[in-house]
Amino acid sequence: MKLNLDKAIVCIVGLGYVGLPLAEAFARRLRVIGFDVNADKVRKLNQNNTNQNLTFTDNPEEISNADFIIICVPTPVTKSKDPDLSYVKSAAESIGRNMKRGSIVILESTVYPGATEEVVKPILEESGLKCGEEFRIAYSPERINPGDKEHTIDRITKVVAGMDEETTELVAELYRKVTPHIFKAKNIKTAEAAKVIENIQRDLNIALINELSLIFEKMDLNTKDILDAAATKWNFHYYSPGLVGGHCIPVDPYYLVYKAKELGYHPRVILAGRAINDYMAKHVAEMTIRALNEVGKVIRGSKVLIMGLSYKGNVADIRQSPVAQIVKELGEYGVKVLGFDPLLGDIDSVFGINVVHDLKDIEGVDCVILTVAHAVFGRIGLDALKKIMSSNPVLIDVRGMFSRDEAERKGFYYETL
Repeated sequence: MKLNLDKAIVCIVGLGYVGLPLAEAFARRLRVIGFDVNADKVRKLNQNNTNQNLTFTDNPEEISNADFIIICVPTPVTKSKDPDLSYVKSAAESIGRNMKRGSIVILESTVYPGATEEVVKPILEESGLKCGEEFRIAYSPERINPGDKEHTIDRITKVVAGMDEETTELVAELYRKVTPHIFKAKNIKTAEAAKVIENIQRDLNIALINELSLIFEKMDLNTKDILDAAATKWNFHYYSPGLVGGHCIPVDPYYLVYKAKELGYHPRVILAGRAINDYMAKHVAEMTIRALNEVGKVIRGSKVLIMGLSYKGNVADIRQSPVAQIVKELGEYGVKVLGFDPLLGDIDSVFGINVVHDLKDIEGVDCVILTVAHAVFGRIGLDALKKIMSSNPVLIDVRGMFSRDEAERKGFYYETL
């Protein structure tokens, strides 16, 4: 099973926000096959492709040309918060039917510890090929952060782990084609566990600050002022309160929870953090209703503009956005909700609400909810917001983009987390 790394062919299975940039990175040094089951996506990618090393296809037979096959498919959860490995299983089935002898299959998707060996490996072996003799497996967790121009593939540390030392070294050498920063984990399960706890830790840290903001609100204290003071201590870690959405942080904890429960342990801290962060969308909606009532607005029929429909700042992705829950909660009070997000282009409606494309097209807004800190929002300014609003305007500044003092001087009823 000798491999010439300089002439190796890499197949990326799944061309989403993880797989596509990885395919483009490898294609600077190696021949790459980008495979996706979405034929329309593949067609569009090929139309815009100028790299001769990179080919996009929806034909699974092309997988047979690859020496390394990297799985970059989604791993969501079901409505009951159980891991949904259907995309991983489907990818493994396609690979198993088409991979050649000597291939190394690498999973990048976030999974619970053990999934590569317990789920992917048996499916691959249904091909008739035996793992360790005719193909090998490895795990290297993705660390793509949409909208982050600092932590790009070539700058991050790539964790790698193969089924044995030789496989680990081969996979490490492969990823050195895209980044010089490699960390070899002790084994595949260790690498899987490392990935899943990265986002659990962030989820819990944000949950702590969110809970503190709920407490400080009842004390009529400013959370940011308190954090700024606390941050003067050398070992204080600064996190800001806010809504938690996206494909990773609200999802990954449930993968470890699932495995822990399977082993007879019921996680408490992890689930408590998830409950707090899930609650924050409802809290923002309730904060909005209280604020409207405080300034004397009739709740039913009030016009609320939500600025920022994506799940995080400077990212045009509405999947798993907490805004959907805010819209649902406000709708139960009969509030008329509109959306505005310049990053989303020409989209006319989402989450059951109409989306405006220019603030000049609306007037009489009673409340603006600023959910994420898109850079473009900072350039709009409070004066521009006030022009589209009715008397006694309410501003719910979830991320604290604007100064409370300035907002109140300009006549806004201002609230933040």
